[in-house]
Amino acid sequence: MADNNSNRQNKQNNGFRITSILYILLFIGFGYILFKDDGTELNGTATYTEFKEYMEKGYVSDLVIYSNMNTMDMYIKPDSAKYVFGDRAIAQPLAKPMLTVGVGSLDNLQEFIDQAEENGAFTGKVEYRKRSHTFTDILISVFPFVLIIVFWILITRRMNGGAGGSGVFSVGKSKARVYEKGQSDRVTFKDVAGQAEAKTEVEEIVEFLKNPKKYTELGGKIPKGALLVGPPGTGKTLLAKAVAGEADVPFFSLSGSDFVEMFVGVGASRVRDLFRQAKEKSPCIIFIDEIDAVGRARGKNPAMGGNDERENTLNQLLTEMDGFGTNSGVIILAATNRVDILDKALLRAGRFDRQIHLDLPDLNERKAVFSVHLRNIKLSKDVDVDLLARQTPGFSGADIANVCNEAALIAARHNKKKVEKDDFLSAVDRIVGGLEKKTKVLTADEKRTIALHEAGHATLSWFLEYANPLIKVTIVPRGRALGAAWYLPEERQITTKEQMLDEMCATLGGRAAEELFTGHISTGAMNDLERVTKQAYGMIAYAGMSDKLANLCYYSSTDEYAFQKPYSDQTAQLIDQEVKAMIAQQYERGKKILLEHEEGHHQLAQLLIEREVIMAEDVEKIFGKRPWASRSEEILEEESKDDNAPVVENKDKVEP
Repeated sequence: MADNNSNRQNKQNNGFRITSILYILLFIGFGYILFKDDGTELNGTATYTEFKEYMEKGYVSDLVIYSNMNTMDMYIKPDSAKYVFGDRAIAQPLAKPMLTVGVGSLDNLQEFIDQAEENGAFTGKVEYRKRSHTFTDILISVFPFVLIIVFWILITRRMNGGAGGSGVFSVGKSKARVYEKGQSDRVTFKDVAGQAEAKTEVEEIVEFLKNPKKYTELGGKIPKGALLVGPPGTGKTLLAKAVAGEADVPFFSLSGSDFVEMFVGVGASRVRDLFRQAKEKSPCIIFIDEIDAVGRARGKNPAMGGNDERENTLNQLLTEMDGFGTNSGVIILAATNRVDILDKALLRAGRFDRQIHLDLPDLNERKAVFSVHLRNIKLSKDVDVDLLARQTPGFSGADIANVCNEAALIAARHNKKKVEKDDFLSAVDRIVGGLEKKTKVLTADEKRTIALHEAGHATLSWFLEYANPLIKVTIVPRGRALGAAWYLPEERQITTKEQMLDEMCATLGGRAAEELFTGHISTGAMNDLERVTKQAYGMIAYAGMSDKLANLCYYSSTDEYAFQKPYSDQTAQLIDQEVKAMIAQQYERGKKILLEHEEGHHQLAQLLIEREVIMAEDVEKIFGKRPWASRSEEILEEESKDDNAPVVENKDKVEP
């Protein structure tokens, strides 16, 4: 593959050099004809009457007559040039002056010359010539036709897509990009961290292509296709790039949207062309990123008719992957974060034999991802990778890369030589909470309300057993949030009803504190109420955590277009009643806890007004040690002496 591409590139380069040389020679010749210096800079034209006058005065030295053109060149004596050319002759005394004269009758001209010779007015020589058409004349006559031909060639090449193959005449050609082996910036499996199981699955495909006998001797067959599934930013495309960097076979890469075009039949044609190229270069790998753009389940789009171009493309893709023909040696890799909407025929064995799930990295995997992205960053000695991994729960690999890059930018902004721990903490704050807005003007009443609100969150999270451990509370605006409480949540695989109720109660602490201690409520709790409402509906309608609707789930993960509710209107009314009762119960519970610790809550709010940012140790000085210690809090307590950074934010947004 590399040799073919190299030869193709050499041919293109050679063609470009030859064309450039021809253009240069053409311009040199044209310039020589137009601007050549033949010693006759003093030249021009003259009428036949002027010619007779100059002859009679004895200004003419020689005559060159072109019989086939009825013209002649009249050369003027150098000492007489000033009478003919004036100041031009004075400026160019060494030039050979010449005038071109049109002749009507050569016989009359010869008689006049003979008469001038007899009178002694002309003593020079007369020469008859036949003038041939010059290159300039030919160029002027042919140039319009050449221009039309060149213009037509350019238009044709543009429509045909030129070297790219993306024009009208090549619209049915595949847009796949072939990975060039040996590129210096290639990605390998060493650059992929935090997805050990998924990487093992993909490495097996690469190993089969390198050493097929290891598997075929035992009667095994390599999977025809592997589908990478996972949330955005988990490394699906990065893993495919690593396959391209590690495999010693051609690697075709394209997006699912590359098949989609406004012209009918183009998508199917591109699929056929892609697999034709792949069969010619087999064994090889085809990677289709975001395959949901073309692999959506058929018959589920009500906006399109039966002749949907996307469905035709999908049908052709299904046929090429595993139809009547065979694709021996062609392995399909695809990536999507919407596997639930893909057509079942696309997911069956024989097409995508494996679904490789890439989940959000856990604590140990985040450490590995940080180690990869920190390799090229100049780090200070105070940077702790373990601490960074604990402070970024729920972050994907792309989020972690963004944190590292943002930290380097923050350090450069402050003219530092190395990236320090505070830069990473500021980067986490910036990414999770948004841009800090210290210049936003708040009135004294607004500031007090926000302080009471955030102190309510902090107080409830301190005294609720399953609430996330508090790290930092701030009333400095960030993004659209006027205040924020930051936590270090436990990474749970399952969540109990008691844990969810405690989290709901802590989230309602801000609104409860406003009502209790200011006598009114505000829009500052809008984000809290949105989260609590969604959580309550999820607990009751999906998780079956209601007494009246116990062990019932009304959620379907397979039905994308649910045109009717899977329950009756009476059940919907019951769900609404249960949600209201659950939220009201936790709201009253939160108010009760706040009243029990009213004095400490006021101290916390006053401290927030004075300092704007308080840490977990400040809350501990007011309320004492938290009665419900968790492993996260034990870790934080060990590092509280030198670590005062927020981790995960509970933002309180307001209407703009």
